Amino acid sequence: MIGADGIEHLDEFHGLPVFTLPHDEVLPPDGLPEPDAVAWRIDCGWQEEWTFEKLWGRFTDVVETERVQALVIGPWWTGEYSALTPVLELIVADAARFPALRALFLADVVGEECEVSWLVMTDVTPAIEAFPALEEFGVRGCGDTYQNGAVRLRPVRHDRLRVLRFESGGLPGAVVRAVGDSELPALERLELWLGVEEYGGDATVADLAPLLDGRGFPRLRHLGIQNSEIQDEIAGAVASAPVVAGLESLALSMGTLGDAGGEALLAGQPLSHLKALDLRHHFMSPAWTARIEEALLPHGVRVEAAPSHDIDEDDEWRYVAVSE
Repeated sequence: MIGADGIEHLDEFHGLPVFTLPHDEVLPPDGLPEPDAVAWRIDCGWQEEWTFEKLWGRFTDVVETERVQALVIGPWWTGEYSALTPVLELIVADAARFPALRALFLADVVGEECEVSWLVMTDVTPAIEAFPALEEFGVRGCGDTYQNGAVRLRPVRHDRLRVLRFESGGLPGAVVRAVGDSELPALERLELWLGVEEYGGDATVADLAPLLDGRGFPRLRHLGIQNSEIQDEIAGAVASAPVVAGLESLALSMGTLGDAGGEALLAGQPLSHLKALDLRHHFMSPAWTARIEEALLPHGVRVEAAPSHDIDEDDEWRYVAVSE
């Protein structure tokens, strides 16, 4: 999730409060929550004695994993930053112990723990493939940067996945293309933070074409193409995209959206059927922001359009909300 000061830890996931497994050999006096009452967060917390392997073993020993519905993976390293690969391999190897798992979030990490561009990621496809009942899957992490650990995805078929989210300061175009080539007939919500090229975000508007044509994900009701340095171009493509007609909400927030993008949105297909339009952290002038609000608010569309800062007509420097 994104807050006023940047990325924040998840406090709720899949409709459940997030509970961090304590680093204790002895259970708390009040015991642990019911396995299906919380989203379980596994966080090594820089404690050398609690490696992820040890903490995972503790988790699977003291919690009835057959009832766990949601799982959140926080910082998995105990010293220097390490790759997510062995962590994901351990989770996938134990997939049979989690038949009720409906939601998985990888890398619930904030800047004080590790910048999003420094996270050493991996191919996350096995996590989707290992849990056939999965309904929600989220990943936080960048492309190929300082640590040579890009987040990767292969085209995948999954019949029950309803929510897919990639939070990134630089999402590789290959991941965007893999999403577009995937078969996800139940998908209702898709959120992609594209980021900047400096941190691996090399996706283009052409890469988004399969997501915008409206045929790949027939049940899609929310689309977020966010945090991009080409947000004006994206707005132009979305303005005529067939997918928009079936949406209930649209997010083009967190990026460099300016007057050209706002004008494209108003000149394109009607958006009055939407319940919500999220344009927060934009660089449009007050005049264009007002035009969008005047066009949509009377139709009951909830428009969120707080700018990135106090807009100065002479200020041409634009930046995304999350990069490094």
